Amino acid sequence: MANKDSGSAHMGRSNTLQVPNGSNGTQHHEFNSMNIDSDGSGVGVTIVLPEKQERAAWDNKLQFFLSIIGYSVGLGNIWRFPYLCQQNGGGAFLIPFFIMLILEGIPLFLVEIGIGQKQRLGALGVWNIVHPWLGGLGIASCVVTFFVALYYNVIITWCFFYLFNSFRFPLPWAECPLTSNGTKVEECELSSETAYFWYRQTLDVAPSMDDSGGLKWWIVLCLMLAWIVVFFIVMKGIQSSGKVVYFTSLFPYVVLTIFFIRGITLKGAAAGLMHMYTPKIEKLLNPTVWLDAATQVFYSFGLAFGSLIAFGSYNQQNNNCVRDVIFVSITNAVTAIYASVVIFSILGFKAMANVDRCIEHNMEKLFDHGLTEASHVSPEKYEEIMQTLNETILKTWKMHPCSLERELDQAAEGTGLAFIVFTQAIVELPGAPFWAIIFFLMLLSLGLGSQIGILEGMLCTIFDIDYFRERIPKPYLTAGVCIVCFFVGLIFCTGAGEYWLSLFDSFAGTIGLVLIALLEMIAIMYVYGHEKFTKDIYDMTGYRPGLYWQITWRYLGPIIMTAILTASIIHRITNRPTYSAWDATQGITVPTPYPDWVMLIAVAIIAVGVLPIPAVFLLRRFQCLKLDTDIHQGAIRRIDTTASTREMMADVDFDEVEMDEYHDYPNSQEVDDSPDDHTRAPKKLFKMEVLDD
Repeated sequence: MANKDSGSAHMGRSNTLQVPNGSNGTQHHEFNSMNIDSDGSGVGVTIVLPEKQERAAWDNKLQFFLSIIGYSVGLGNIWRFPYLCQQNGGGAFLIPFFIMLILEGIPLFLVEIGIGQKQRLGALGVWNIVHPWLGGLGIASCVVTFFVALYYNVIITWCFFYLFNSFRFPLPWAECPLTSNGTKVEECELSSETAYFWYRQTLDVAPSMDDSGGLKWWIVLCLMLAWIVVFFIVMKGIQSSGKVVYFTSLFPYVVLTIFFIRGITLKGAAAGLMHMYTPKIEKLLNPTVWLDAATQVFYSFGLAFGSLIAFGSYNQQNNNCVRDVIFVSITNAVTAIYASVVIFSILGFKAMANVDRCIEHNMEKLFDHGLTEASHVSPEKYEEIMQTLNETILKTWKMHPCSLERELDQAAEGTGLAFIVFTQAIVELPGAPFWAIIFFLMLLSLGLGSQIGILEGMLCTIFDIDYFRERIPKPYLTAGVCIVCFFVGLIFCTGAGEYWLSLFDSFAGTIGLVLIALLEMIAIMYVYGHEKFTKDIYDMTGYRPGLYWQITWRYLGPIIMTAILTASIIHRITNRPTYSAWDATQGITVPTPYPDWVMLIAVAIIAVGVLPIPAVFLLRRFQCLKLDTDIHQGAIRRIDTTASTREMMADVDFDEVEMDEYHDYPNSQEVDDSPDDHTRAPKKLFKMEVLDD
């Protein structure tokens, strides 16, 4: 190692020490320099370090907002939040929802956006910089994101299939198909037109997970189309996806507004809204309601996927990320409530139509049995006669009480709401194909917006690895990921595909994500340091996070996520997981326990998602790795100070010169050992110039 006197003989001359990078020989980079005059003699040592490579950035602020909103506002706002409101106390559910939003969602949202913006790296690089032992967090989030991306694109696949069928008139799910002798198919009569189209004609569903049912070619083609569309959107990162978000983020609001205007004018809309939002305060005493609220907030933001870190990393250092987080959080919450109004106004109309149809059916039965003089009587007369009939007569005559409350209680969540319940409501609307087209275009936009964010988090992590970044152009890398996802995703194109999707949704993106988020919060607050992170936010925004942020970051956030994680694990252990298997003989779904071999796969999915965290920790803690993954501008090992460098480095305040991003220098895990420890140096190219002043 050159010392600081070695170049003093010649004025203006610099002696440069170039350290080879392993077996690759000496490499050349662009450098920044920092002069150090350790003894006041005028002889300085310049440490010349690699400049950061120019990172992709958003074209404008609107593009960033729309990307974040498109990612955060997804299908869960449409088909999960309304259901949770209905099941957990109606309007009373908004109380725990907003409390959890303030105490859990917004604080962790700022942690991910803020640390990504500060370090300008993806999840893998960020957690290596926070501490090398935490490098497994980035890998774990990438693995979990991969699992979620697999099945999330299948939902987009189903949206494509329904969208194509929406151009048919009448809609194919409007009527039951007929047999060769002109009667309705029995399976359809036992269930409903929309349920039959979903389970039999769309999925051609298998009776159980033990029977795969083979590949369904129409679903395979739609899955291929979905991955091709996603590839062209994300092939160049935000340079390509940033343009698409103008449509995927804004179009759903246009459709929701159209449905809102139409929905509130329909008969039964008011009943649907009253049923949903009538507060049942006693429900708040149930801990499950609070757990559902916390879980909904967690997943509605898409936390722990690495996507928010990636999105934040494309911001400029002076971007006001605090304002962004608050704006997006409010938008997310308002969208969920707005979508709930739209959904239940339409479902109220559907419920009222079903009640009217039920009453008409009962009146015809009463007329057939001579209890009325006409097939239609006044509502008062109808109610009077119905009260005189006992349950046995109703069952014998194939009649049942017509209850609006019961119809509204049958609202579903997830795919059941989108492809069965809501499609039945659309059939009742005049000009049904138009409403079907814009509805599935909306679901498609919401799904693509979230899928863009999910893949961006995964691809950003992969592309931050030097091995891939330097050897494979991003479009080729993206194509490779999409091809792998397509072939793995073929499991969802079988007759048991919906059952597998339910398994992945229940296990791949639950325990693993909550654990990652919990460790992220602990890592930033107690490893990176809450004071340092607070200073980072202040340096970037001019706003110093106060008491609210400190309490939620350091105490309440970790406590809430620990509660969610513990409750999820206990629930999985104490309750045998089940899936809804289609029983064609009854025309209904039947709760069925997962087979033992499937449960082993579920455990493996969880394990693969979380094992990188302890694996990387143990390997790096006990120095079991000779070579670590070379992460672009990320930290793998701290450079050890030696006898010849310790004195020089002691005179430098690395925080002041923003050297914190270099003290864990990329690829510095190997050092050249020689008999003289004074010649020990990292195997990564940098320059030390000795300058004569």
